[in-house]
Amino acid sequence: DHAGARSSRRRQSLIRPSMTRIQLEPIDRALLDGELGPAAAHAMALLLRYGEVLDADHFVPIHSAHIDGCLYHGPSSIDFVQRFVDLNGRVRVPTTLNVAAVDVVHPGWHQGDPAVIDAQRELTRLHEQLGCLATLTCAPYQRMIQPLLGEHIAWAESNAIVFANSVLGARTDRYGDFTDLCAAITGRAPYVGLHRPENRLATLLVEVPDRATSALSADLYFACLGYELGKRSVGHVPAIVNLASASRDELKALGAAAASSGALAMFHVVGLTPEASTLAEAVGGVEHDLAKARISEEDLRQALARLCPLENGEPIAAVCLGTPHFSIEEFERLAGLCETQSSTARVEIYVSTSREIEGLVRARADMAALFDFGVQIVVDTCTYLAPVVREKRGAIATNSGKWAHYGPGNLKRRVGIMTLERCLRSAAAGQVVPL
Repeated sequence: DHAGARSSRRRQSLIRPSMTRIQLEPIDRALLDGELGPAAAHAMALLLRYGEVLDADHFVPIHSAHIDGCLYHGPSSIDFVQRFVDLNGRVRVPTTLNVAAVDVVHPGWHQGDPAVIDAQRELTRLHEQLGCLATLTCAPYQRMIQPLLGEHIAWAESNAIVFANSVLGARTDRYGDFTDLCAAITGRAPYVGLHRPENRLATLLVEVPDRATSALSADLYFACLGYELGKRSVGHVPAIVNLASASRDELKALGAAAASSGALAMFHVVGLTPEASTLAEAVGGVEHDLAKARISEEDLRQALARLCPLENGEPIAAVCLGTPHFSIEEFERLAGLCETQSSTARVEIYVSTSREIEGLVRARADMAALFDFGVQIVVDTCTYLAPVVREKRGAIATNSGKWAHYGPGNLKRRVGIMTLERCLRSAAAGQVVPL
């Protein structure tokens, strides 16, 4: 069988365990030799090549994985996972799924290609066959079970990566489509990048405006600060000084904006985040000769101007919230603000979150104000990815730096970031209202 012979040679060229520069442990050789099944052997062969490209010297065990390849981009998305299903593969660590390309719970809201709905269902089903949990959220850190300080994980999705490294103190490099699934099926990851403690040390000291005296409200402060931080920290792990306090949701907003504008995968907030109780700890004891940067109040105002080109009185088509996915605390704040509105919304309001948090919201009587005002909850996806806004005329308002960064390019719409309270007032008016 010539086809079978070619397939065997391709597999051997992938594995090459005797020729690799990487020091293989017994578990790695067992995986490569097929002792844990052909799917694990195939995944480990791919990881071996990946690790060689990154100059890894060995692999480490991981405690969990978060998969980004579950978002349907085309037939190759299904083909890759189908191969592991055909080989009877199973993930070896707890594995969650990132957002999908569409909210299949509310398919009628989808304004894009209808064929994507069935393709996304199939892609999710295939991942579930491998043992993945269909969490379909970009914020897996909002679940009950979270990675612990110092645990190695293999997470994809940019905001989840930066949150895991910076806020939880878990250790993940930037994993993308397909390498994330290979890590999940093998339970192994190359010991490179932010898995290594020396690469987690701060290399850039960043001074930021005093939050207490900033003219920007908290939600705009963290979104704009993250947007500027990402652009200025390319190639660095920044340590932020003189930021005294921040909630998990505020750090989420900061990290998501920084990961969007500059692909940032980790930051420290001195005195707040797990590996930066002091500046000395954040930088590994050596504070001299570090690069320094200062983000001023004017820098934040300029970032806001770039992220919100909308003008007072400009019609809006919708308000889109929940990028990254809304937490239960954010829903509580939103419900309180909805109660203060004197009228219902005149435009669509979409809030993206996980099915898990949506269930909690709908079970609580104190969330009724959300639905009275006109809020609709989108699950499984994010609205800057999946077009759900029906009205084609008018801008879209958001309180998310990530949404404001990606939305114009992805959806070809005018977008503006504003405070959550201003988003709601604008929704009630059907146009951008003054501050």
